[in-house]
Amino acid sequence: MSILGPELEGATVLDLFAGSGALGLEALSRGARVATFVENSRKVAELLRANIEALDAGSAADLVIDDAFKFITSLQPRAFDIALADPPYSRGLAARLLQRFREVPFAQILSIEHGTDEPLDLSPPDQDRRYGDTAIAIVPAAHSDEENRR
Repeated sequence: MSILGPELEGATVLDLFAGSGALGLEALSRGARVATFVENSRKVAELLRANIEALDAGSAADLVIDDAFKFITSLQPRAFDIALADPPYSRGLAARLLQRFREVPFAQILSIEHGTDEPLDLSPPDQDRRYGDTAIAIVPAAHSDEENRR
């Protein structure tokens, strides 16, 4: 999250594959204005709702129970400042999410956590930071716009 640093201040954040909400909740704690959490599982969403309430983040949080890919297909370009995603590893979901972002950059910046055994098609100015078996790809929308013009 520190990679995004000052970008978080006052940002609208989308947390896809939200799970416990750790990414979006941390973004809120680092100054994001609002966070929308998208989680497919109702059972997990209830735990996420409890986490939001426990951290008194309810006024800045919107919880959506939906499939992440279904949710993003309805988004306009740059609907959010920052999109954070931690999809299940080794299912091709990170690559699929990146492809959708290349088609319609639904945020100014997309950050995707993925397994190092699941490389993504990245090129500068994209970044891919590795931490053990985990990598975090940071993809700016401007780069996606350039690829779409080719």
